[in-house]
Order: sequence, then C-alpha cells, then structure tokens
Amino acid sequence: MKYLHTMVRVTDIDKSLHFFQMLGLKEMRRQDNEKGRFTLVFLAADENPQSQVELTYNWDPEVYTGGRNFGHLAYEVDDVYALCQKLKDGGVTINRPPRDGYMAFVRSPDNISVELLQKGGPKPPQEPWASMPNTGVW
Repeated sequence: MKYLHTMVRVTDIDKSLHFFQMLGLKEMRRQDNEKGRFTLVFLAADENPQSQVELTYNWDPEVYTGGRNFGHLAYEVDDVYALCQKLKDGGVTINRPPRDGYMAFVRSPDNISVELLQKGGPKPPQEPWASMPNTGVW
C-alpha cells in the first residue's frame, strides 16, 4: 500500500494556496472540472513530492459542517477487489464499492473516509462489486 494524498475542501482557493505555499508546499498539478464545477490543486514539499495535499475548491458556495471540509485519506493498493473483500469479511462497510475496478471508499471506526485506488489503473469490472450500490456516505 502506498500513501497518496489527503484532501481538504477550501472556500477560497487563492487564500488557501497562499497559506500552503507559505508552509513550503508547491503546486504539483491542477485540474479544473467545468462539468463537476470544481478545481483540484495538488501540493507537495520538495523533499516528499509523492505525499500530497489535495485542495478541493467547489465553485458553488457550500457550508461545510461535520468535518466535510476534510475529505479523505487516499491509498494506492495492489488489488482493490481483494482488499475490499478482506475489509468486508472483517466487518467493514464498503461505502462506495469499486464498481469501476479503480476506486472504493470505506470509513474508519472514527468515520474518517479512506479512498482506495487501484495501482496502475482500473481493473475490469467484476461482480459482486460492479452491481453493488453505495452504502451511507463517504
């Protein structure tokens, strides 16, 4: 398993970028998604470019409550299906199953959202995951 990034939602992208840049982080990449109406900015320190902070800026104003401004931890995994099965067998609810063979979400006992991403790109869709519905929120 490889740690990828931590996502936080921000209400002012410029102020947030300024803050994290003052900490010494540099912008690694940016994605503007007009259809989804959001911008993602990935930041990292020179000494550790593989461990990043993802700033998520939703273009439409939103009030964040209940920890919604902190999004999730993300890990790249060798086999998203095998890990989800292991978690499910261990009593963990798969909140967002890996229907696409690429991405799943689960929650820790303290409700911390954890994103699991398939290393090397999506696997072919596979049952029971392909037709499994979302459960709860992530």
